[in-house]
Amino acid sequence: MTKRDWLKKSSVAVMLGASLFTLVEGGHAAAAQTVESPNSAQAAEVVRIAQTLIGKDYKYGAFGPNSFGSAGLATYVYKQAGVSIDDTIAGLYKAGEKVAAKDVQEGDLLFFSSSGEGAPSFMGIYLGNNQCIYSSESEDAVVLKNVSDYTKKLLGVRRVLPPDTGTTNPENPDPGTPSVNIGDKIIEAGKKYMGTPYEYSSTRANKKTMDCSEFTMWAYLDGAGIDMGKGGAKSQANYVKSHGSYTTDISKLKKGDLVFFMSYKGYKATDYQNIDVSKQSINHVGIYMGDDKLLHTFSKESGGVKITDFSGTHWEYRFIMGGRPY
Repeated sequence: MTKRDWLKKSSVAVMLGASLFTLVEGGHAAAAQTVESPNSAQAAEVVRIAQTLIGKDYKYGAFGPNSFGSAGLATYVYKQAGVSIDDTIAGLYKAGEKVAAKDVQEGDLLFFSSSGEGAPSFMGIYLGNNQCIYSSESEDAVVLKNVSDYTKKLLGVRRVLPPDTGTTNPENPDPGTPSVNIGDKIIEAGKKYMGTPYEYSSTRANKKTMDCSEFTMWAYLDGAGIDMGKGGAKSQANYVKSHGSYTTDISKLKKGDLVFFMSYKGYKATDYQNIDVSKQSINHVGIYMGDDKLLHTFSKESGGVKITDFSGTHWEYRFIMGGRPY
């Protein structure tokens, strides 16, 4: 970058900051204030999740995962990052702490109106680098925009993420990995069904009995609000591939990941030698708990939903893929 380019970029940044600062709250400069920085890991997770939703459909009042209203987009993204927030624009406009526009940070909520005054009529999430994401009624989609193009419409900024304590979570050091809070919530939701009797091809009409995919369906619905549909293990694997991320490397599994397996061929590692895993059909799904444990259900004889060991068992040898649908 030349000195001229650097000066030009710096000037734009200063002008943007000043513009946002001046135009917030309907054109009046916001008073100086001290607001703690948001948790950096959670903010990065909010940004990561939000970016995966660009292009999804707009639908008034919708909360995802395939279509979103204005507030619904923020509610969904924050829930996936392990933070529960209000589900209305009016409620969110009063939530958390007010932030001066010049101090906006990743994960903050931005509120707008077409006239630049009055009550907010739409809202978005700040992603950093002068960008925000929101669900646009006029464009009928979740869109990415430059905040500097909306300064005359900006009413205010709210910070709802908890403050940064200066510590890092060893389970989630990389912003690109799933929030450990989500994984823990999914696992805790699943553990509530411990001992629920197994029934092959259960109807999903109630929770009295479950097969493997009904169990994971309820764990994800209860723990993360993610609806993968009522299909079986193969359907859930396809949902993961189309909505989230997955791996075929067993060492890269994270807490709360769905884990998919081929059919049983024996209990020894040698029973699975020379098998082309990529050509095997998925016939079972469970939840990875971390610490080399699985939470799943697979037969009446085993006692229903239970925790089993992973490595050194036929479950390890049957592994096809694992991942998360968010």
